[in-house]
Amino acid sequence: MKRTPKSTIYDIAQKANASPSTVSAALNGTWKTRRIRAETAQRIIKIAQDFGYSTNLQARGLRTAKSGLTALLMPDYNRFFSSLAEAFSSKVRQMGLCPVIVSTDRDHDEELSTVAKLASYAIDSLFIAGASCPEEISQYCQKAQIDHIFIDQPCALAASVTTDNVWGARQLTSEILASRMPSGDPMRDEPYFIGGDCHLPVTAGRIEGFREELQSQLGGSHDHQIIASSYDADYAEQVIRSLYGKIGGLPSALFVNSISSFEGILRFLLALPEEEVRACSMGCFDYEPFGELLRFPVHMIRQRHRALISTAFELLETKAEPGTLIKVEPKLFSARNKQ
Repeated sequence: MKRTPKSTIYDIAQKANASPSTVSAALNGTWKTRRIRAETAQRIIKIAQDFGYSTNLQARGLRTAKSGLTALLMPDYNRFFSSLAEAFSSKVRQMGLCPVIVSTDRDHDEELSTVAKLASYAIDSLFIAGASCPEEISQYCQKAQIDHIFIDQPCALAASVTTDNVWGARQLTSEILASRMPSGDPMRDEPYFIGGDCHLPVTAGRIEGFREELQSQLGGSHDHQIIASSYDADYAEQVIRSLYGKIGGLPSALFVNSISSFEGILRFLLALPEEEVRACSMGCFDYEPFGELLRFPVHMIRQRHRALISTAFELLETKAEPGTLIKVEPKLFSARNKQ
């Protein structure tokens, strides 16, 4: 079907065997409040797309105070957040809305400024991932009457969905310990955690899981085994270089917190003999498909981006109470078969 200059909402209604008001509700996103079945709304949207019909978002905004824009605020475009943005964009487009994705580099002022700009466009809803000031953003959204949900970060003032970082870290730590080969040197046989920011909830949860598993299997851990002040790759490279010199080699077990940190560590490892690198049991709390092609095994944790996004929209649609927190278990990719 091709849309002609005279194609209107009435043409779609006739084709869908539905009333014009039902078609209008399906196209402007108000079909749920009208108690219209999801199957009916989706069928109408599909027919409208076949006609080449699109709602004038600006005009709709003037009539309904809605713009059809749904925004995602995130810190950067590393692999995790890029995958999250892809899942978000796909979900929003399926709903017949327009996704807006903005990165702010975890900058406090930039985050608040961006939220204010998005509010001026009358966005329908805002999803916030990895922000530096979640409570302030939530307070602004409440004043501006913007529906909002936090992803990958809890917020006491709004509903949130996160990866179950404690559970995931325990699984990864257990896998690292199971495949390590103790060197007999007490300093090198201490497992180390490198990367991330210990002041952020995500990293704090992973440190908690790491320490819980060490407590369970080794009887405890020490503060010097946790080195987490930055996600920066250069920082991670400096840390592993310094640690190598301090303990006289690589640790027998290494937990790397994020793919960015792993990139920095990899720069250093590539200059070492393969036999030496293989003697270090290594895990990364992130997933990189090319990691499976490395000359040494690396256990990885893959966060479930689509599940995070799907759950976030469920929280939005059900108007979940502030403080609601849903945790999504990540998936472990073991590299034991490469050893």
